[in-house]
Amino acid sequence: MLIYLLRHGLTEYNTQKRYQGQRDIPLSEEGRRELRRADIDPKVVYISTLQRTAQTARVLFPNAKLIPVDGLKEMCFGSFEGRSYVEMEHDPDYLAWVASNCERRCPDGERKDQFCERICTTFAALVDQALAEGEQMLVILAHGGTQMAALDRYAVPHRDYYEWCAPNAGGFVLDARDWKTQHILHLVKTVQYTKEATC
Repeated sequence: MLIYLLRHGLTEYNTQKRYQGQRDIPLSEEGRRELRRADIDPKVVYISTLQRTAQTARVLFPNAKLIPVDGLKEMCFGSFEGRSYVEMEHDPDYLAWVASNCERRCPDGERKDQFCERICTTFAALVDQALAEGEQMLVILAHGGTQMAALDRYAVPHRDYYEWCAPNAGGFVLDARDWKTQHILHLVKTVQYTKEATC
């Protein structure tokens, strides 16, 4: 089985380099314009409950049934959400969080380890279900954080956590042949579903 783990399209917060986390930010007009239909046509696509994933999926996979899964949501950045790193360069809470390599809890938000456990539990359940049902393809369209958390734990060859964040409307294709025995996914290729992309 092949797994497509994709990131939503561009938002204004992405352009402005703001933490959007669990804020329900829509795609920007630029983000909508640059999307293109994907080269696969799945029957089902799993998305998060935030609108930017559904908006992206409707362009990439116009014939697919979209199934929202709350556990796939981006990390909750708490009081950092809506703000950029420039705006917080003198915020002691933000500086402490960065100094901890972003491991400690965001004020009113999640800790990285809690977020990763949530994502990996949700992701693994979707993989298990798809394999049990004999599916040949599993498509998940969520967030950069979703990609980083799941692939840091399960993908080979191993990469640093932050290297698993694809560009907007991009992602990774993985082979699940060893999932049942080893809980690993083999990286096959990257994909990019924007109009200027050639891959």
